[in-house]
Amino acid sequence: MPRLEGQGAGEGPRPTAQRRAGCTTARSKPRGDEPGAPDATGTNEVTLGRYIKRIPATPANKSASSGAQLKCLYANAQSMGNKQEELETCVFLQRYDVIGIIEMWWDSSYDWSVGMEGYRLFRKDRQGRQGGGVTLYVNDQLECMELHLGMDEEPTKRLWIRIKGRAGAGDIIAGLFYRPPDQGDRADEALYRQIEAASRSQALVLMGDFNHPDICWRDNAAERKQSRKFLECVNDNFLLQVTEEPTRRGAMLDLVLINEEGLVGDVKLKGSLGCSDHKMVEFRILRAARRVCSKLTTLDFRRADFDLFRDLLGRIPWDKALKGRGA
Repeated sequence: MPRLEGQGAGEGPRPTAQRRAGCTTARSKPRGDEPGAPDATGTNEVTLGRYIKRIPATPANKSASSGAQLKCLYANAQSMGNKQEELETCVFLQRYDVIGIIEMWWDSSYDWSVGMEGYRLFRKDRQGRQGGGVTLYVNDQLECMELHLGMDEEPTKRLWIRIKGRAGAGDIIAGLFYRPPDQGDRADEALYRQIEAASRSQALVLMGDFNHPDICWRDNAAERKQSRKFLECVNDNFLLQVTEEPTRRGAMLDLVLINEEGLVGDVKLKGSLGCSDHKMVEFRILRAARRVCSKLTTLDFRRADFDLFRDLLGRIPWDKALKGRGA
């Protein structure tokens, strides 16, 4: 893989996170995506690589992390087989701080080629079968660590990290998910438990492909039962969905969810990564202000037991209670 001028020579890929067995939908691998296969795009990428070498070298980790914002990119790659150079070129030019990629379709044969200088790599591959996987690249000037929410749950389709806030700013929890379209109710419930746990943090940014094409976010409505359950999870945890345009064939599959209004801005769709039919999503995390102690007592609805609340409301004989009250 060609290296950019100004980057350290002889530096191998960063150690990968521990990989565990998982399950996602299997898909056929396109030609040219095998490790070491000739690049399907051929001349264009070679020309682009030569062009990049003429750009004055800038250290990869000199980016927006020095300010009050974090520049982020999310993509559903549908195989990273011959797209690594394209991704690195995009990152080099745009100087992103956090990059989330799902469906890389990596295995151990890609270990030598997936690191990027100036970034820490968090990675979970699908073991034993083709397809799937989630990975996060984080600017190595940012102090961060992987979180493990729900250790009893199958982990290979999700990643959680904590990005430590600088002086005057709180920490940010970033999550990356891939939900296969045929995922069952049990796996969905595990997903909802993790979202509930993460949403209690001060600042949460959750990105991923949740495969609910029937949800109308404008009307907060859905046709399928599983989609309605997902909407219920989003609403119960006071999350906001900030992607506004379809990301794949007229459907809004790739989402960015936050738990604080104004936490994310400048959300826009980019072109696809290689031949993927999903649009990439670019956005900025505007950083979380550190909480200030207050003597004002308020109700913490994030800790409420909404299942119990629904049960209690369901026991009330409303016809009798409202009789003669004009309701």
